[in-house]
Amino acid sequence: MLLAIDAGNTNVVFALVKDREIRARWRIATDPRRTADEYAVWLHQLLALEGYAAGDVTAVIVATVVPKALHNLQVLASKYFRVEALIAGEAPAEWGVALDVVEPKTVGADRVLDAIAAHALHPGDLIVVDFGTATTLDVVDYSGAYKGGIIAPGINLSLEALVTAAAKLPRIAIEAPEGRGVIGRTTEEQMHIGIFWGYVAMIEGLVGRMKAEIGRPVKVISTGGLAVLFNDHTSVFDAIEPDLTIQGLGLLYERSRI
Repeated sequence: MLLAIDAGNTNVVFALVKDREIRARWRIATDPRRTADEYAVWLHQLLALEGYAAGDVTAVIVATVVPKALHNLQVLASKYFRVEALIAGEAPAEWGVALDVVEPKTVGADRVLDAIAAHALHPGDLIVVDFGTATTLDVVDYSGAYKGGIIAPGINLSLEALVTAAAKLPRIAIEAPEGRGVIGRTTEEQMHIGIFWGYVAMIEGLVGRMKAEIGRPVKVISTGGLAVLFNDHTSVFDAIEPDLTIQGLGLLYERSRI
């Protein structure tokens, strides 16, 4: 069974993948100082709770946008699962897709994996919207090539910046405001409206501009933890794929074995 690890800026996601099906997944806050031993204690307990053992893991693949987290994840694979971790984007797990941008090496691993998985699941030209620490909008053409995109602050990051910079503003949850009105009567209502509907308007506006620039029919795919929340309040998305990055890791592992 494959252990796919996606180390993002906010969380590290661990998933067990077999026959392209995600059998279990767990997440832990990203901390480059966390040792392989600490990962192992936490992960072995979660494996047992799901009815698995360390011996069930026969391969490990890692993608990371946090370079300092990579070493301890490699040690985790070698010390506790007795395998050498494959690193997404490096031999033998090269991307296998064209990165048609000015600086291909600077494209985040998660964005390439999203592109790989989205192309495998949906034909034609695509825009992939990923709600993470940053919100990214990426263009994948009909051949599967990554053509570039947009990086915007994630909604949680935007809210944290607002609350930190304005002493009298309270912390609020990320949720849809009640009703569809956009004139708030209290400070909290106004914050909910500004954050939520402001974000929806940003996504709709950027997707519209991207579609106009592409000039061909485009399917819009959404992924990330908040994808479902926003999908209920906009018609801009054609499909929701919550696990694109992990699915991309699974596909990359399969290709590395050919």
